[in-house]
Amino acid sequence: MTRRMGYEWRLRLRMAEKGLFQTSDLVPLLAERGVCLSREQVYRLVTSPPQRMSMDTLAALCDILQVTPNDLIEIREVAGRARRVAGEGRQDDDGPGGGPARPTARSTTIRRPQGS
Repeated sequence: MTRRMGYEWRLRLRMAEKGLFQTSDLVPLLAERGVCLSREQVYRLVTSPPQRMSMDTLAALCDILQVTPNDLIEIREVAGRARRVAGEGRQDDDGPGGGPARPTARSTTIRRPQGS
């Protein structure tokens, strides 16, 4: 059985512990450390778990909040079954009651601009 791992992003919590409640408060603090992000980028960084982040940004956040990466990211096992690998355990009875339904084919129309 395959274990599926995930993580909890705790930047908002760590900011609140330091009295930083506005995402825009981080913009100048990051800039002081050489990390130039727009207000929108910082907002996304605070409000949703990042899929990718530079080490410079992580180091700057740790310095600003006086925390370690472990304080910002909590690794945990995700509940539910892991995704099935293509071709693994494939049965002909997939569908209602027998597993996930197979995708249906859709026709596609390609429209070209006039005069091409």
